Amino acid sequence: MSGAQRMSFWFPIVMVLSFVWLAAPAGADFQAGLDAYKHGDYATALREWRPLAERGDAAAQYNLGLLYDNGQKVRQDYVQARQWYEKSAAQENVDAQFMLGEIYRSGRGVPQDYVTARHWYEKAALQGDPQAQNKLGISFELGVGGLRDYVQALMWYTLAATAGDKKGAEFRDRLTKRMNPAEIAEANKLTREWKPKGK
Repeated sequence: MSGAQRMSFWFPIVMVLSFVWLAAPAGADFQAGLDAYKHGDYATALREWRPLAERGDAAAQYNLGLLYDNGQKVRQDYVQARQWYEKSAAQENVDAQFMLGEIYRSGRGVPQDYVTARHWYEKAALQGDPQAQNKLGISFELGVGGLRDYVQALMWYTLAATAGDKKGAEFRDRLTKRMNPAEIAEANKLTREWKPKGK
């Protein structure tokens, strides 16, 4: 068999195998990492998630960020955690957006920055995340990271409470006592009209 014949024989096989490898579901590796993580086997989770994260899988990037954030089988590294969260958040991963809000609010590995924290909470809140909605409500109520706005605060607390966030309900009830009927009516109108981003 000549070199050209060998090449023409192997080329289709190599092409099929490469398509099978590329089309293989990333979820299988991701799920193996998730199962390992749930059982405290962070080394396996790291081994499964890192290649996926490097290939751009948003869920794997978020989970790799968690491993670095919590120092699970890796040296705790808030800079690495933030970098992985940012990659995931750029793909609209709501959990990563929320965690970036937490990082900037607390100043973990970055200078404390309430404006940036509010930005990330808002991105997650707009997608319907109740924890982010609650944090955004706090930001508006206290004027942290931007203007103080009780109407906006009440709207976000109400949305969080509706989604089952207990703190949101508690903060909503407390804030309502300090607002006039017109402000409450405006917040209720905004709440009724609100739709999660992309819906």
